[in-house]
Amino acid sequence: MAKKQNRIQVILECTEHKESGKPGTSRYITKKNKKNTPERIELKKYNPILKRMTVHKEIK
Repeated sequence: MAKKQNRIQVILECTEHKESGKPGTSRYITKKNKKNTPERIELKKYNPILKRMTVHKEIK
């Protein structure tokens, strides 16, 4: 019998990058437990293009 997996892979994208007008995107891949956190997550991550910490939100 197969066990149902609760951890899923999610993509985090920078929220401030689109407003800056600079080319490229800042994305990170991480995993989350969809049973414990069903809503979309937001984390502060480093954006190498803007050279500072920004808020990254889960997409898709």
